[in-house]
Amino acid sequence: MFEAIKEQIKDIQKIVFVTGAGISQESGIPTFRGKDGLWKNYDVMKLATIEAFYDNPKLVWEWYNERRKNIFAAEPNQGHKAISELEKYADVVVLTQNIDGLHQRAGSTKVLELHGSIVKIKCTVCDYEDEIRTEISNAPPLCKCGNILRPDVVWFGEPLSQNVWQKSIVLAGQCDLMVIAGTSLVVSPANTLPIYAKQNNAILIEVNPADTPMSPEMDMVVRDSSANVLPNFTSMFREN
Repeated sequence: MFEAIKEQIKDIQKIVFVTGAGISQESGIPTFRGKDGLWKNYDVMKLATIEAFYDNPKLVWEWYNERRKNIFAAEPNQGHKAISELEKYADVVVLTQNIDGLHQRAGSTKVLELHGSIVKIKCTVCDYEDEIRTEISNAPPLCKCGNILRPDVVWFGEPLSQNVWQKSIVLAGQCDLMVIAGTSLVVSPANTLPIYAKQNNAILIEVNPADTPMSPEMDMVVRDSSANVLPNFTSMFREN
């Protein structure tokens, strides 16, 4: 599958993976935009906003409880595991749009979560934050200060953590090879990360069943799922 570029990448040292909902979907986690998306009677693109949260925090928390239930029941797939194993052979960093923590559960040690984490919560007013891996029984939950707690995720219209984003830009701009896996590359600003890699003359590989806006810019495109493709990619480094 990767024979055409085997020689080109055999001495690669710094690899950055940019991952999206597609790789998590292979673990059974529904996507926002897919036909099997959660809560079909709702516009989930509007539920994931601060306006929706303040308008109806109970509804949004019920939706997130459903998402948390799906995520906590899911297991890392062969794509996640292949990325983790690759750390034995190269300096690997994962820049993920996913909030499910499956990369970490698979064993990846360098993961930057661009859109936050569903296991984390934070207060809407004070600086309280915590991790909760069980169902939120009383929705919406309240902070000790009396204000509403919210999922510590980045909603539509909200900026990314500048600390995480600046680190991601630097890492993307320093890598020798970037693998873009399971993302449609339509969500900004994460979809600009390949541009920073390209400016460093990094090799770009896209692994996705469908075309993306940046497919023509890729050095190699593989039209298949991450779970099918990435184990073969890692095996090349194992053999070297």
